[in-house]
Amino acid sequence: MAITIEIKHLIAIFIIFWTCAYPAMSRTQLESSVANTFQQWMSQYERSYADVAEKEKRFKIFMRNLEYIENFNNGANKSYVLGLNQFADLTYEEFIASRTGLKLPTLYSTNSVAPILNLSDVPPSMDWREKQAVTNVKDQGQCGSCWAFSAVAAMEGIVKIKTGKLISLSEQELVDCNQGCGGGFMDKAFNYVKQNQGLASENDYPYQGVVGTCQNGMARAAQISGYVDVPANNEEQLLQAVAMQPVSVIISTDKEFHLYKEGIFTGPCETFTQDHAVTAIGYGTMEDGTKYWLVKNSWGEGWGERGYMRLQRDVGYPEGLCGIAMRASYPTA
Repeated sequence: MAITIEIKHLIAIFIIFWTCAYPAMSRTQLESSVANTFQQWMSQYERSYADVAEKEKRFKIFMRNLEYIENFNNGANKSYVLGLNQFADLTYEEFIASRTGLKLPTLYSTNSVAPILNLSDVPPSMDWREKQAVTNVKDQGQCGSCWAFSAVAAMEGIVKIKTGKLISLSEQELVDCNQGCGGGFMDKAFNYVKQNQGLASENDYPYQGVVGTCQNGMARAAQISGYVDVPANNEEQLLQAVAMQPVSVIISTDKEFHLYKEGIFTGPCETFTQDHAVTAIGYGTMEDGTKYWLVKNSWGEGWGERGYMRLQRDVGYPEGLCGIAMRASYPTA
């Protein structure tokens, strides 16, 4: 499909940037590289567009994202890098609008919890994947259901720890019967599962990514007895909780989340504008002493480190980076 004159002008602007980065590359090679990269990306992610106008719009966005990635990665002292992923033809605003979904209640009350462990008892690192307490990374699609995926991952973890069985549970039941695609909160999901005496399996009630008819009469694949809120704004308390089981956490996303590829994410991100729910499934420390949280996301395996992010830990302020320690909770069984 031919690229319009307007798109060619954009390519020319992009070539100037690339020429600065790669002066040895000819203009013809650069122009061909940009077009080929977009076509290869479309093929890799099986992306097609309804018409020429939509393809041109997405091409412009793709080029801006590619330029942003190169500028960021060429900066100094980066502990993480950005890269092209399945969301590279979306603006940050489009991405966040369709891929988050946290909706905090107006009136928020907590279930207080005493310290879980003495800090001396906490292992230096933890990865619940190694203990087979984490299912494969899932994809929420364009439904604002991150809260359901966060809650389910935490429930899958505690069920495995208590019963020895790793069962993929149904986010769709929570979407259909609880808070829908318009956003929600994990504590409400935990309450729903407790009151309904369990949750269906993923096999019995598969994810659709849209709100359907509630079918809460299916066989209960797993049960919980309730949930506990981790004391707010205390990474040490969160550490103790994650040492025992996967924990639902909320975070604030920023532009770099959109195209995060790998490494220890160190920000920037706002602290008091939480818009996304994920699951803390471990923690560790790099050889240089940098501490991190291991976070399971719900944006598919093509995002980040095969669907995971390492988020800097112990940053020196109580709420933690991106507010990860502000409102954490976990189910009990």
